[in-house]
Amino acid sequence: MTNISKVGIIGAGQMGNGIAHVFAQSGFEVLLSDLSQESLDKGIATMEKNMQRLVGRGKMSEDEMVAALGRVTTSTTLDDFGDVDLAIESAVENEEIKKKILVDLCPRLKESAIVATNTSSISITRLAAITDRPDRFAGMHFMNPVPVMQLVELIRGITTSAETFDAIRELTLKLNKTPVSSEDFPAFMVNRILLPMINEAIYTLYEGVGSVDAIDTAMRLGANHPMGPLQLADFIGLDTCLAIMQVLYDGLADTKYRPCPLLVKYVEAGWVGRKVNRGFYDYTTEVPVPTR
Repeated sequence: MTNISKVGIIGAGQMGNGIAHVFAQSGFEVLLSDLSQESLDKGIATMEKNMQRLVGRGKMSEDEMVAALGRVTTSTTLDDFGDVDLAIESAVENEEIKKKILVDLCPRLKESAIVATNTSSISITRLAAITDRPDRFAGMHFMNPVPVMQLVELIRGITTSAETFDAIRELTLKLNKTPVSSEDFPAFMVNRILLPMINEAIYTLYEGVGSVDAIDTAMRLGANHPMGPLQLADFIGLDTCLAIMQVLYDGLADTKYRPCPLLVKYVEAGWVGRKVNRGFYDYTTEVPVPTR
């Protein structure tokens, strides 16, 4: 297998810039790509802010931060991916968009390059099938926020070779992350367990069992969760939550995975969480206020 020293990441959003952060901090050369320079500039600014926070806590020196940021280059075209050893797709959780990116990407890669997707729910086997290298394709599902969370869920599709899987597992360890292996079923492990819990919390709100504040307080103090499920949904993005629930519902054909109608309404309204300052909470005030 190719020695992985340069990594290309497609998508400079919340997940993409976090993935770029951990690779650059771990000594890898990183190419970060997005559709606009504005998105890339925003992603780099987020990386710098997060690294500065580490410097402030004594977990990184100023020189290490400068060196890490210096290992990151940006591009608005996939034409620059010809020399990457690993390409990671980290676009929006939409299968058609991911497929389009992969079809555009693969002809630009060198033959030995591995391709991974950061999808949190979509079939790895199905995505691999539209590429020119299904044996060198796998899932690397990083957790949000990437620089903080220790887990990476590794998913092997039917066609993923043992060599490819071993390579991304070894790579995950080099990032000082803990890899866990999941079979290629809808939403894998983490989100198959987590998202129905969040969806049930939304049903609990929808049916008037409790208010936003009561539900989140109950789960923080009664179940010792660090964050209430509605607050967590806002953090993940309600559009992403809905997309994952739809994958579960469509893929497993079980009514227990039916997305809550209230979740659908919030997404239709554009109230998709922290990234737009409005979801189950209004984030325009100093202290977030429930919107329901």
